[in-house]
Amino acid sequence: MKTALSANDIKQMLRVATGSTLGFALSKLLDWPNGIFFTLYPMLILGLVPVLNAHIVRQFAASAAFCAIAVLVVQGLFGFHPALMVMLTFTLFAFLFYQMSKGVNFLFGAISLVGLSIQLHFASYSTSGVSIYQLIFSNILASVVSLLLGYLMHWIFADVEPRQSMVRPPKDSASVRHEVLLCASVSTLSFIVFQIFDLQDSLSAQAASVLILFPLCWKAAGMAGWQRIIGTLIGCNLALMAQLILLDYSHILLFPVIVLWILTFAFARYHMLNNGIPGVGFGIITTFGILFGQSLLPNQDLVYSALYRFSSVCIAIIVSLSAIYLIHYGLNYFTITRHHTFD
Repeated sequence: MKTALSANDIKQMLRVATGSTLGFALSKLLDWPNGIFFTLYPMLILGLVPVLNAHIVRQFAASAAFCAIAVLVVQGLFGFHPALMVMLTFTLFAFLFYQMSKGVNFLFGAISLVGLSIQLHFASYSTSGVSIYQLIFSNILASVVSLLLGYLMHWIFADVEPRQSMVRPPKDSASVRHEVLLCASVSTLSFIVFQIFDLQDSLSAQAASVLILFPLCWKAAGMAGWQRIIGTLIGCNLALMAQLILLDYSHILLFPVIVLWILTFAFARYHMLNNGIPGVGFGIITTFGILFGQSLLPNQDLVYSALYRFSSVCIAIIVSLSAIYLIHYGLNYFTITRHHTFD
């Protein structure tokens, strides 16, 4: 972890805070449904990658199209066939984790996983008043808005000096197979559990069970899970404090916008000190994105959502880490799926 911020780090902090806040404000001001997409996607595109080039844009656009088609096929055609739906979901997750493991299209895999998980979670309750077409349209609109905000933020808060390109270390085929099978299995198990127990209000926990898989292996996932719990705890407590400060004024859009920007900018600092790698800082700001984007409605405050979110996230992460541990050691029994970090 770094001890000091560079000028580029401060610019990226400004991009993350301003971009996500503008996305949140637009969704509330124009009364767009599923505000979580408009708040969370700018955080992902501006927080996970420090630059915005043609390759990044192609990945982000492809993720929106991929999620739309996948949800229409999986939920629209096979929603009433649980076994086929689970098999298709596993195949889609395996494909996305393969993209992440190879590294070239990591952003496409990461954003598609988040978007697909959220949309499948919501779409499964389409009989409860949630329109699958409205959900898909919201995701596509949020992707377009996030890209436009990304360009705007990079223009207003441009880097001071050129960025050094990251060189990914080579990875053997056995490690790639291990990561794909491990992460696809755990994410599919998470999907099954959340469908069986009808956990409609546990979106954040379901998303957390996917986000801790981003490191792609057991050793890093254990640290990611712990950091996610800490980040969620801090984020929920700060959201509660913000609610107490706002009291009955949370329905006035200007006040939540100011609070969200201040909180996101302040804790984006820890994300930058961690070299932009998802950790405690990223867990905190994505907690803000989920709570403000999904839970801050005109007649609803954050108190219950924050308390419920923390408890459900902790349970989801503990169960997911247990599954990761068991599958990790099971795969390492075979040379063909043995990970390079195995002792």
